Amino acid sequence: MRVIKIHHPLDKKLVPAGPVVLAMGFFDGVHRGHQAVIGTAKRIAKQRGLPLAVLTYDHAPGIVYHQYPDGFDYLSTTKRKLELLEELGVDLVYLVSFTSAYASLAPADFVADYLRAFHSQVVVAGFDHTYGTRDVATMERLPKYAGGQFEVVTVPKFTLADQPDVKVGSRQIRQLIATGQVGAANDALGYRYQTSGLVVHGLARGRTLGFPTANIEAPENELLPGIGVYAVTVQVGGHWYGGMASVGHNITFGKAAKLTVEIYLFDFQQMIYGEEVKVRWYQYLRGEEKFAGADELVAQMKHDEANARQILARAQQTNWPLQ
Repeated sequence: MRVIKIHHPLDKKLVPAGPVVLAMGFFDGVHRGHQAVIGTAKRIAKQRGLPLAVLTYDHAPGIVYHQYPDGFDYLSTTKRKLELLEELGVDLVYLVSFTSAYASLAPADFVADYLRAFHSQVVVAGFDHTYGTRDVATMERLPKYAGGQFEVVTVPKFTLADQPDVKVGSRQIRQLIATGQVGAANDALGYRYQTSGLVVHGLARGRTLGFPTANIEAPENELLPGIGVYAVTVQVGGHWYGGMASVGHNITFGKAAKLTVEIYLFDFQQMIYGEEVKVRWYQYLRGEEKFAGADELVAQMKHDEANARQILARAQQTNWPLQ
């Protein structure tokens, strides 16, 4: 997959020759709704024998307008988003830096300066996608701006079978993850939610309890699941290991400390300080609890381990659209 980084105004020398089918959207999380858009574009591209291109952004557009005063946590960093797009079979990604100058483009100018410049034969996006001022830059109006230069395909709202009235969307998934409902989030994502991080030194308290943990320093802009204990797998050196993760403040051993991510890996003895790891979140086990002492905590952790092992064993029988 080729990635072309773009800063407005577009340097047209960067654009490969030849027509493409273009899917556009921010695609944070590349969830099942996004997959429906990209899958539609992919089918059209295959039918026409054309490359599949995607127009997306390197940061959330709302950041430019200070819509997130408390910061914005991504479901997928740019690196992770590109990995998912490649897994979906995308041939070419136009990764645009979303600036105020780019955002100020009138819809007709955006179409002329970008969609036509990309040699789009067909443009595909979700029903609620906008490419400028919300009340005028709609998918309903895009054929007018296209002026017959390319076809427009609008993908309808995507829902899950058990929630036919609820749109699968990044905001909904973000809320599920923040409240610990990673199982439901995974159903909407179409894969197991994944974060990254660096293994750093902690207090080494887990080792004294018989549960040595890897302390993960996660990127500040990556959404972590809510406080609690989870069944997870962790990729270390290219291999995935089962484990259980605690997101919390270590309240059993004193006043609330800063939020930490501590992961106990099953049947694992290596020293991995300084390793960059990936964490896949499978299921919530329980909330953070304050125990009377170490013995009570150890008893609970043994119970958590048994539950997590069962969950991970069952999970091996489940196929997901993406990894």
